[in-house]
Amino acid sequence: MPTTVTFHEYATLDDAGRAALLKRTEGDLGPILEAAKPIIEAVRDEGDAALARFANQFDKSPVTADAIAATPADFDAAFDAVDREMIEVLEFCSDNVRRFHQAQMPEEMWWKEMHPGVFAGEKVVPIDSVACYVPRGKGSFPSVVMMTTIPAVVAGVGRPFIVTPPGPDGKVDAATLVAARIAGVEEVYKCGGAQGVAAVAYGTETVPRAPKMVGPGSPWVVAAKRLLSDRLDPGTPAGPSESIILADETANGRVAALDLLIESEHGPDSSAWLVTNSRSVAEDALAAIPGYWAAMGEERTGFSQAVLCGPRGGVILTPDFGAAIDFVNAYAPEHLQIHAEVPQDYLGAIRNAGEILLGAHTPICIGNFTLGPNAVLPTNAAALTHSPLGVHAYLKTIGLGHVTRRGYDLLAPKAKRFAEYEGFDAHANAVSAMRDAAFGNEG
Repeated sequence: MPTTVTFHEYATLDDAGRAALLKRTEGDLGPILEAAKPIIEAVRDEGDAALARFANQFDKSPVTADAIAATPADFDAAFDAVDREMIEVLEFCSDNVRRFHQAQMPEEMWWKEMHPGVFAGEKVVPIDSVACYVPRGKGSFPSVVMMTTIPAVVAGVGRPFIVTPPGPDGKVDAATLVAARIAGVEEVYKCGGAQGVAAVAYGTETVPRAPKMVGPGSPWVVAAKRLLSDRLDPGTPAGPSESIILADETANGRVAALDLLIESEHGPDSSAWLVTNSRSVAEDALAAIPGYWAAMGEERTGFSQAVLCGPRGGVILTPDFGAAIDFVNAYAPEHLQIHAEVPQDYLGAIRNAGEILLGAHTPICIGNFTLGPNAVLPTNAAALTHSPLGVHAYLKTIGLGHVTRRGYDLLAPKAKRFAEYEGFDAHANAVSAMRDAAFGNEG
């Protein structure tokens, strides 16, 4: 495997070279889409039996069809398995996430008087049921449990539940169960990948059907969500991890390099760039990275090297900081951290990012775990149009209207003219003299 960090001089790249820097792993799902189809069909037709078979095949986990759900005893055992310090960390971080999302909650209902006797408004209601996907393949992620379940509970979702791949022991990760109970969620099902998405879309003997799924996942999860989008709202697009560390000439290149490695260690399908207009910052970062790899474990080093020494990561030197900001806005990264003496100076210029973390003391890992804002963020340039996961993803609005007789007299003639123009006879008749005649003496 190459161990030399990829380095690009942005000014020397042609249009094709610059476009190549924007590509992510999930950009080409063609082969995975085809391979996911029979998995989805099997779950639709066979239910729990297919989930158990795929757990054995893909997760190397001895799950049986009658043990798809985590039991209350599993939750209790998880609290014994996780050390007290970690439980306290989960409680502390969960409280920050909860308080942030409580502050996000909109009014339950509002009205505005548009004209005398004409009232319009909205009613906000939670979605009945939402599945929270918690990945596991390259580690365990109780942080994702916090970020997906807590806003669901805050929003008032009637039935939030978790689907997650089982481990090689046939069980759910213990910290995942602890985080779920802290959040107030007691339903967890052992099914991940495309089969987990299919289980939620169709329902099985054990896994309930839900109209929506949230949470990050592998390209297999992304592909299955796309294939099942007619049955399942896939929520915020959240695929393999990605980040940009944006650094100006006042930044410390060694610290920027430390933060560059954060998302690169998630897996070989991640993307991570340091973008700077300063050659000295770039050189300092490049010089520091090998030493940081030496302080990491073999697996995570391998993931990081696959990213930073490949086509989806490394260091980009731009001719000026304006070009660096333009690249960020075109890339629309999941995570953006700005390394600068006064990072707030650049905040107004950033239009496209899942999150913006300001300053050298706000590394992405603090955002991922402890800060409070949601860390389930749009990937693969979805930040061009999508927002982070939050309470709004678990809520829907219902339009409201009320018109008095006084308001009707103002609106009806205009509605009648509109209906006539668009050729709708019943529309026009409903706001004509025929209405008064139908009321008789009651109008």
